[in-house]
Amino acid sequence: MTLRTARRSSLVEQVIDQLKTEIAASSWPVGAKIPPEPVLSESLGVGRNTVREAIRALTHTGLLECRQGDGTYVRATSELSGAVRRRLETAELIEILEVRRGLEVEAARLAAVRRTEADLAAISEALARRSATYAAGAHAEFVEADLAFHTAVVEATHNRVLTDLYRDFSDALRASIGEAGNLLRHADIPHEPIASAIAAGNAEAAAQATHSCLDQILASTT
Repeated sequence: MTLRTARRSSLVEQVIDQLKTEIAASSWPVGAKIPPEPVLSESLGVGRNTVREAIRALTHTGLLECRQGDGTYVRATSELSGAVRRRLETAELIEILEVRRGLEVEAARLAAVRRTEADLAAISEALARRSATYAAGAHAEFVEADLAFHTAVVEATHNRVLTDLYRDFSDALRASIGEAGNLLRHADIPHEPIASAIAAGNAEAAAQATHSCLDQILASTT
C-alpha cells in the first residue's frame, strides 16, 4: 500500500510539473481554458484521477481556476503570481499604485545604468505605440501599450528577480492602469522624460521622472 501511494504521488507530481511547464511556456496563456481531463489523461499517458489530483493541487496554489460546468482556466503563471493575484484582489487601488511606484522607480534607476541598445529600441518602440494608441483614443490598446512601456523599462534592468516579480504583478497593474486610463483620456501623463533619462544614462533623472509620473496617477485617484 505504501509503495502504491508513493508511486501515485510521484505520478501526480510529474503531471503537476508538466502542467506548470505548459503554463510557463504560454502554451495556455492566462485566461485560457486548458484541455479537458480526458484529453490531458490521454496525452500524458496517465489516469484521469491522476490528472484530477494535479489540477486540484494547481487550483489550490492559484495557477488554475475550476469553473463549475465550464472547465478549468489558467489564472496565473506561477505560484508567486497566483499568491500575488489573490492578495491584490482585496487591495485598494491606491495600495497597488504605491507598490507599483516603488517597483518602477527603482527599475528606471537601474535601467539607466544597465540598458543596452536593444533595450533602448524596445523602450522607444513601446513609447511610440503608447503615444499612438492614446492619440487614437483606443483605451484598451492604450492600457496594454502603457504596461508594455513600463515592462520594457523593467526588462532593461537585467535583474531577473525584479523582472519576474513585475510580470507577476502585471495583472494588477493592468487593472490599475485601466482605472487610471479613464483620467488619462483627458490629461495624458508624458512618459518621454523617463525614456530620455534612461537613454542618457542618467539614473537619478530616470528615477525622478518615473516618481513624478506615478505621483500624478496617485494624485488623480485620491
